[in-house]
Amino acid sequence: MPVSEPASNPTVPPKPRGWALVAAGLLLLALALVVFYTGQRAFLSPLALLVVAAIGLAALLLQLRLRKDLDRKIHAPLWLNVLGLIFAVSAVVTDFLHLSSNIMLVAALAAVVCFAFSGMSVLRSLRKQKS
Repeated sequence: MPVSEPASNPTVPPKPRGWALVAAGLLLLALALVVFYTGQRAFLSPLALLVVAAIGLAALLLQLRLRKDLDRKIHAPLWLNVLGLIFAVSAVVTDFLHLSSNIMLVAALAAVVCFAFSGMSVLRSLRKQKS
């Protein structure tokens, strides 16, 4: 007589991802609008890099906000995001007022670095939580 073995991996119904999918679609739309309506020369500007970095950080923070499966709340370092915003605004103001291009380059690079470290901090926290 054969012995029937129970399934070792019972099927778990997939979790609905409605809001996360809508948010991802909206962020892709924002990035597509930036790419479509920006001239080729504008992508040589550090401000274009700044905009893309800000959209990427916004996508990461929105993903954290919409995820329901996190056991503990993970927060991006607020001081780093504020510092990045200050650098970003100063880069835009410097470019708008046609001040020194070196100052604008440094401010834009500093903003991108702040956003990058903030994103890396969040991703490291997510990785630690999974293990």
